[in-house]
Amino acid sequence: MTQFNYEAAFSRNLGWTTEEEQQSLRESRVAIAGMGGVGGAHLLTLTRLGVGHFHIADFDSFGVENTNRQAGARVSTYGKKKADTLQQMALDINPELDIKVFGEGVNRQNVEQFFSKVDIYVDGLDFFAFDARELVFHHCHLHSIPAITAAPLGTGAATLAFMPKRMSFEQYFGFKGQTELEKALRFFVGLAPSMAHASYLVDPSRVDLSEQKGPSTIMGCEVCAGVAATQVLKILTGRGRILPAPHGLQYDPFINTVKHTWRPGGYRNPLTRFVMNRVRQAFLAN
Repeated sequence: MTQFNYEAAFSRNLGWTTEEEQQSLRESRVAIAGMGGVGGAHLLTLTRLGVGHFHIADFDSFGVENTNRQAGARVSTYGKKKADTLQQMALDINPELDIKVFGEGVNRQNVEQFFSKVDIYVDGLDFFAFDARELVFHHCHLHSIPAITAAPLGTGAATLAFMPKRMSFEQYFGFKGQTELEKALRFFVGLAPSMAHASYLVDPSRVDLSEQKGPSTIMGCEVCAGVAATQVLKILTGRGRILPAPHGLQYDPFINTVKHTWRPGGYRNPLTRFVMNRVRQAFLAN
């Protein structure tokens, strides 16, 4: 039986990475909060990239409703904890991983420990987990930890990079003091101001921000994982251009397009406000 060997397991990365960069990835520590649709895919993709250390967090368990999009959702895992399941899946790829599980999720009591010695944060939280998202992005901003969010929208993905000493998550989205519904609206529009995915939404009734419901696809989650992992690769190796917020990128294979957005002022930008008003009319009229 073939034994695991790090150098052999990730040798096919070489060429796109140097040997020195691959070793740097092996020594890096990535934090991921949320092990559902995008979070689980982030963990497995970054594991195959050769990242050697992780902090992962999720308090939820898998259910049948997760089957269409979540990497760990299988009949055999229904009812099982997401973080524990994904930990085992990642260790089955690289048994040498140092992977710490925060089974209660991320909260004010453990946020310092969750980010201890972390090089970069990748957001995998549920779309509507606004309190946790504000907490982790605020911590990253205060402690100069690069933070990536990639949202599955339709069959594609939109991504934002919040870099040290640049525009913060709060400055871009303006969540402070807002209602849950307003946060959902600002997050929905701010992730992808071009709203490219809206052109092929065949049943708008499936989007209900007030009830915290929306459709999803496995394609969107997998595209997210590739996009986010590429951002992580560039940041950890110091090679490749990063476009920090208020720049954003949206790739959508259904309509064969890539959108580069730039919204100075974030949620205050007149274009962003215009789109938010349009979304209010379309989805919140009642």
